[in-house]
Amino acid sequence: MEPNTTNKPKANGKALLPILVFLVLYLGIGIFFEYIRPIEGQMGFYIMSVVLAFTIAWITAMAQDRKRNFDQKIHLCAKGIGDDNITIMIFIFLFAGMFGGIAKAAGGAASTANFLLELLPGSMAVPGMFIIASLISMSMGTSVGTVTVLVPVAVSLAESAGLSIPYCAGIVLGGAMFGDNLSFISDTTIAATKTQGVEMKDKFKTNFLIALPAAILTLIIIFALGNRPTELGSFDYNIWQAIPYFIVLIAALLGVNVFFVLGGGTVLFLAVGLFTKSLTFTTALTAMGDGLSGMFETIIVTLLVASIGALMKANGGFEAILSLIHKTAKGRKGGMFGIAALTGILDIATANNTVTIVLAGPIAKDISNEYGIEPKKTASILDTVSCVFQGIIPYGAQLLVAAGLAGISSVSMMPYLYYPYLLGIAVIGSILLDGRGKKKITVPAETAAEAAAEAVEETAE
Repeated sequence: MEPNTTNKPKANGKALLPILVFLVLYLGIGIFFEYIRPIEGQMGFYIMSVVLAFTIAWITAMAQDRKRNFDQKIHLCAKGIGDDNITIMIFIFLFAGMFGGIAKAAGGAASTANFLLELLPGSMAVPGMFIIASLISMSMGTSVGTVTVLVPVAVSLAESAGLSIPYCAGIVLGGAMFGDNLSFISDTTIAATKTQGVEMKDKFKTNFLIALPAAILTLIIIFALGNRPTELGSFDYNIWQAIPYFIVLIAALLGVNVFFVLGGGTVLFLAVGLFTKSLTFTTALTAMGDGLSGMFETIIVTLLVASIGALMKANGGFEAILSLIHKTAKGRKGGMFGIAALTGILDIATANNTVTIVLAGPIAKDISNEYGIEPKKTASILDTVSCVFQGIIPYGAQLLVAAGLAGISSVSMMPYLYYPYLLGIAVIGSILLDGRGKKKITVPAETAAEAAAEAVEETAE
């Protein structure tokens, strides 16, 4: 069955101008202040706020399409923001921020890491760091947080065992990206699943089959390069402060609703923090508030991207991208490579994997509809490819934070980022080995119904 093109906007490459404006501003200014005229004590890619760059891009989108008046464009923005998946995503971000804030303040991250390090035998020091980074990141839902906790330990390990500091820091960073990619409560998982309307457990299963081989090969490489036994020393921890993370991880893996997982985890850390006296009632409230505040930028970016996406789609921007993919991609595998390429390019430009997925998600959904790609596969590609590039670009937050803590350059770690490189190969392999042949292009019933409803609404207006 051929797609119903009735009422679809015509392909219009000019409608993609807002993305170009964003990329020129954010990437251009970032490169200038990071490599051409760096400012001491500041990261070049964080001088210009991503919110400001997207606001200017939104203004550009509003200035286009003279066929619609201002009120009609605002209505399109409101429809984009009001999408069920966008709404759910925002509420999950709030819960995740509250959970992350109180978990950190209660000492959960440090105690969990130190507890696992205490169990680690000296003969397993380096591969153990990769495994621990994976578990911590999966439990915390943040690769940057994991890097912050474990890189100082990796530096101590390198110095005591006579190993390269960039090597040990790179191993930790690889583990952090593995956990972040699979975590049920990470920003990237939330964005990937909600933009595609897929259950987290389904995306996890698809992702796991890609990520696990890359992780196993990473461990094999670590052992092959030689793993010098070393004395790790003693680490202070409180087992009660570590328990909530393990409960959250198990509940997520069992498929418990993410709101219950994050809400329950917040209550557990509150109780444990009060019990162990790492928190008082007032510091707990402050920590949860700080965690919520930390999500505000992500939420505002989500709202801006949803608005820009709605305007670009109505003006033919998405159709222009689909048209380009139709010319270059053949069949289902070509569609998947198209989604992967789009995600990689946007992550290189934005240096933020969550923003990348929010921006690419709606376009990827249209591509998957056109090529008959399952939503769970699309969500997996979005999340995995964004983690690949976020884990290797030297100006991304993960590498910059790790470099700052280790006292090295971010570029010096790049030869040792085994896991992100292998994950990229695994993604390509999963697409090439995809067992399904070319599928006829179809439009799901709900998509057709939405298109018809939009056509009626626009006619009424």
